[in-house]
Amino acid sequence: MRLLHISDLHIGKRVCEFSMLDDQRHVLSQVIDLVGKRGVDVVLVAGDLYDKSSPSAEAVALVDWFVQRLAATGAQTVIIPGNHDSAERVAYASGLLASQGIHVAPVYAGRIEPVRLADGLGEVDVWPIPYLHISTVRHFFPDEKIANYTDALRVAIGACELRRVDDEGRAVRNVAVAHQFVTAGGVSPERCDSELSVGGMGNVDMSVFDAFDYVALGHIHGPQRVGRDAVRYAGSILKYSLSEWRGQKSATLVELGEAGAEPAIEQVALEPLHDLRRVRGPLERLISPEVADAPETSREDYLYAVLTDENPEVDAMARLRNVYPNVMSLEYDNARTRAAGISEDAAPAEDSASPLELFCDFYEQQNGSELTEAQLAVVKEELERIEVL
Repeated sequence: MRLLHISDLHIGKRVCEFSMLDDQRHVLSQVIDLVGKRGVDVVLVAGDLYDKSSPSAEAVALVDWFVQRLAATGAQTVIIPGNHDSAERVAYASGLLASQGIHVAPVYAGRIEPVRLADGLGEVDVWPIPYLHISTVRHFFPDEKIANYTDALRVAIGACELRRVDDEGRAVRNVAVAHQFVTAGGVSPERCDSELSVGGMGNVDMSVFDAFDYVALGHIHGPQRVGRDAVRYAGSILKYSLSEWRGQKSATLVELGEAGAEPAIEQVALEPLHDLRRVRGPLERLISPEVADAPETSREDYLYAVLTDENPEVDAMARLRNVYPNVMSLEYDNARTRAAGISEDAAPAEDSASPLELFCDFYEQQNGSELTEAQLAVVKEELERIEVL
C-alpha cells in the first residue's frame, strides 16, 4: 500500500501580512498530481488543516476544492485536526465525506475508530488520532493514572484495541496519524526558531507508538524521523516562518510492505509558487541586476532582507520592493546593531503555537496543573469572541 503523508497545511495563513492562499493552492495542486502519478492509495493529512479554528470563507473554499479533487483521484484520504483546528468544524459532514473516501476524525469522545483498508498483503487499519490535551483524556479515563502527555497518549492508544491478525489469520498492519510534539528518549525533533516554544510539558515519547507499522506525525514544520524511520514528521507544505528560509518542503511517500517490515520512504520535493529566502548585503548590491537576476532565483520570491549598510537609508524598503515586490522583512546587521546585541540570525519569529495552546502552556507553567474541561471551554469561548481563534 502506498501512502502520501502531508501535514500542517495551515490553510488561510498569512506570513508577515502576505496571504498564502495562492501559494497553498499551487502546492496542493502538486499533491493532487502526486496521488495520480505515483499511484498513491491513501493520503494522510496529519493535522493543522487550517491556520485558525475559525477559518475565513476563502480558506474553507480552498479546502473544499482540495478535498473534492482528492476524492476524484479515487485514493482514500484520512484527515485529523491539529492544535490550530477546531475539531468540531473539521469534522463537519464527516459521514457524507466518508462515503466519498474522505475520512475525517470525529471529535474525540474517549474512543478512536480505525479506517479499515486493504491491499494484496491484507488489511491495514489507519488510526486517526486527533490532537489531544491531557485534560481531555483524563476526562474520559478518570480511573487511569495520567501524569503527563505520554501517559495520556498511551491510555488513548491503549483503548484502540489494535488487531494483529484478520479473520483469515493474516497479519494486520496498523498506521497512526497523530498531531503531537513527539520526542525519542527525551531527544526533541529539530525545530526552527519560530517553534522553540513548542513542546515543554506537552512532550510525548515515541514509545507510545511502538505497535504501529508507520506513524504519520504533524505539528513540527521540518520533515524528519523521530527515533526510527517509520515515525516521521512530514513537515509543513510551505515555509510559514522567516526562520524556515533554509529548508526544502516535501511530501512523504511511504511504501507499506508486510507487517513488521520497515516501510520504504521517499521525500518528494514540493515546489513553491514563491520561494522564501534570505538575502544579505549592502542595499546597492542587493538591488543590482547581478544579484536580482541571479540563476535559480526570482524577483517574485518572498524575501527576508538583511542589510549590512552602516548608514541606514530612509527609503530602503521602498527601493527593495521596487526590485523585489514581495519583501517580507527588513533588518540591519552592522556595527550599531551588533553593539546593541542584535544578532544577524535573529530572524523575526512567527510562533507556530496557537493562542489557545500558548495560554494552556502558560497556565500549566504558572499553576503546575492543566486547565479543567470547564476552564478550557471558557478560554475557547473568550478567544473566539475576540476573534483570536
